[in-house]
Amino acid sequence: MFSSFPIWKKNLFICCVASFIVSIGMSQMAPILPLYIAELGVDNSADVARWAGIVFGCNFISLAIFSPIWGRLSDRFGRKPMILRASGWLGLIMIGMGFAQSVWHLVILRLLQGCLSGFQAAVIPLLAQETPKKHSGWAMGMFFTAQVSGGLMGPVFGGWLSEVIGFRGSFLFIGTCCLLGFLALTQVQETKKAARAESADSSLPSFRELPQRGVILGVFLTTVLLHFSLTCVAPLLTVYVQEIAGNIDHLAIISGAVFSAAGFASMLFASRLGKLADRIGSERILFSCLLLSGLVSIPQGFVTAPWQLGVLRFVHGIAIAGLMPSTNNLIRQLAPPALMGRIFGFNQSAQFIGMFSGAFFGGQLAAQIGIRNLFLLVAALLITNALWCKVKIKIT
Repeated sequence: MFSSFPIWKKNLFICCVASFIVSIGMSQMAPILPLYIAELGVDNSADVARWAGIVFGCNFISLAIFSPIWGRLSDRFGRKPMILRASGWLGLIMIGMGFAQSVWHLVILRLLQGCLSGFQAAVIPLLAQETPKKHSGWAMGMFFTAQVSGGLMGPVFGGWLSEVIGFRGSFLFIGTCCLLGFLALTQVQETKKAARAESADSSLPSFRELPQRGVILGVFLTTVLLHFSLTCVAPLLTVYVQEIAGNIDHLAIISGAVFSAAGFASMLFASRLGKLADRIGSERILFSCLLLSGLVSIPQGFVTAPWQLGVLRFVHGIAIAGLMPSTNNLIRQLAPPALMGRIFGFNQSAQFIGMFSGAFFGGQLAAQIGIRNLFLLVAALLITNALWCKVKIKIT
């Protein structure tokens, strides 16, 4: 079927399908996790919420620590072994969650998942090195579309699946799908081999010696702020919808639609903005989308009806569709091939730090200054970041 396709397009197709499956598996956990924790014997609702936050968030901590380590190993031993390690391990962890007997088992499994998984961080360097530079923005956009599509379907699919086969059956099914993705990824071809010899590794330049080290650090900072701004607001959207609409029927459905609006927009526009970045430069797309996301955050703090928030979140999703692929494509252009895995690993750590800090501090900030003012704070951070990127991030 794909015999006439170049190798890089075959790799992209396989990785997008696998990423779609993995994203469904990861996102399906969110709606069923509190219910599964209650089934494991945690009775008090406050304790369920507390344990749900611990189980969900501890994965980000171990991912942030271990992503650079796996990135360094991928520079030495190749990208494909890291992809297979991450996808296979994720499938086994998901199956293990289906056999958990206590909430502590879930915590340990999630920590182990972060230690040895990191699927997205393993795939992006391979796509970056195998894809021709003139198509890299489009390829990153397509990969991001697959991620977002799976993330959108996951919560709905997970809720339906848990009703059909139960919570344990859901984890077993998703784990099996991840292992099928592992089998598909064995067909990925890595044409540019990493240097395996110790001598080759010793001759690599250090991060301090990179000619555009400051620009790369700027991309890392942008990644932290971007994911902080997303995760500090997202968990509060249902509360905000209730605040602006009062006691309305079908609150969960309306909140879900508002929540999904950004993801749906990102799915539609990611590949288009990636292709545009190939023509005009990822740094321009990064600045424009940061500015747009900051400006559109301001009216979100003043809405008076859920539909207004939904429209603004859709526009916000368009901006996000340009931001994530642009940061990955900039690293692909700035990083030497021999250090690409390591630098992508650091950027992945920056992403998880932003996600963890946003989830942790978002609720605290909302309690102190209110959800409406939280949108204004996010807007100030994003606009400041956009202006900083305009001055500092330039491809030379």
